[in-house]
Amino acid sequence: IEVNASNMNRPEDGARFEPLIGNPGDGSSPHCAVVDEYHEHATDALYTTMLTGMGARRQPLMWAITTAGYNIEGPCYDKRREVIEMLNGSVPNDELFGIIYTVDEGDDWTDPQVLEKANPNIGVSVYREFLLSQQQRAKNNARLANVFKTKHLNIWVSARSAYFNLVSWQSCEDKSLTLEQFEGQPCILAFDLARKLDMNSMARLYTREIDGKTHYYSVAPRFWVPYDTVYSVEKNEDRRTAERFQKWVEMGVLTVTAGAEVDYRYILEEAKAANKISPVSESPIDPFGATGLSHDLADEDLNPITIIQNYTNMSDPMKELEAAIESGRFHHDGNPIMTWCIGNVVGKTIPGNDDVVKPVKEQAENKIDGAVALIMAVGRAMLYEKEDTLSDHIESYGIRSL
Repeated sequence: IEVNASNMNRPEDGARFEPLIGNPGDGSSPHCAVVDEYHEHATDALYTTMLTGMGARRQPLMWAITTAGYNIEGPCYDKRREVIEMLNGSVPNDELFGIIYTVDEGDDWTDPQVLEKANPNIGVSVYREFLLSQQQRAKNNARLANVFKTKHLNIWVSARSAYFNLVSWQSCEDKSLTLEQFEGQPCILAFDLARKLDMNSMARLYTREIDGKTHYYSVAPRFWVPYDTVYSVEKNEDRRTAERFQKWVEMGVLTVTAGAEVDYRYILEEAKAANKISPVSESPIDPFGATGLSHDLADEDLNPITIIQNYTNMSDPMKELEAAIESGRFHHDGNPIMTWCIGNVVGKTIPGNDDVVKPVKEQAENKIDGAVALIMAVGRAMLYEKEDTLSDHIESYGIRSL
């Protein structure tokens, strides 16, 4: 066997073992192809090229090794589904072998007892003490939870560094919340807009003072999407998002407007209807393409306020929303689109300062529009927090003479 810079080969029969990077062209005729960390592959180009090149081999072997990842729309997650269907017998495939080491559905990922399920080599190639320390760090910091889940428990998640803890978010869910419970109480309507081929969102936020603390209530958010985005998708990478939208349309939580652009008249009418139920104190709005709607909202006395989505405007309300969720001061009605948007939020910080943050999405298909609208609403609500009375101020600070 000769060892070269680019491969190992056996001159007597031309066999070679070599790495391939990127998307190799056709022409390879591998006997065995090993795809490492398949979850990192955005497409199945390399996998398919290797597989189709095996036609001249009597006993070829295609071998994929991977942990879980973040792209549940990618080829690795598709292969995982195929393996599960084979294992449960719904789609027999004698040419496929697969084994998945992960926790069971319903397991508590924070429980040290589940580590063995996802780490069969525990105590040999990875030490229990290390896994326990990583698990504890993930429990204490939501930003580390997804890394631990994917790398050490083989749990697939949709966002690389989810900012909000979805377990905590789900504990804030209260499906009994209705608009009738807040009738006559002032509310904030916040809008995140996108005219073409994207989702538009309206968050409706109420606040109440309970035991001296501000509680937030997200009730009956609204979402709109153009018809072409839902039903006229041609690109394969958009099809999964379209299928998700179609499901929400069937559930009645997503409104479709004609054509390739959302008709803002639908949004205006919804805002006017909201104002009849609860007086709208103000309407923070994303400035992108919002000039026309902003004027219409002003004509209806709904007090539109343009919010530029930068660190200055988004950091404090984003952190306040996180704190309210974790402390139980936030309540929502379980809208599935809002939950999806919250789960897609990634926190982008200023280099060198992790305390200043704004919401971004990891991938284009991971929409965060609803979450952005909600964060803007929280930001405006923070400006209306209850001020101390004169008596409270005197009790705390006394009377000063100047």
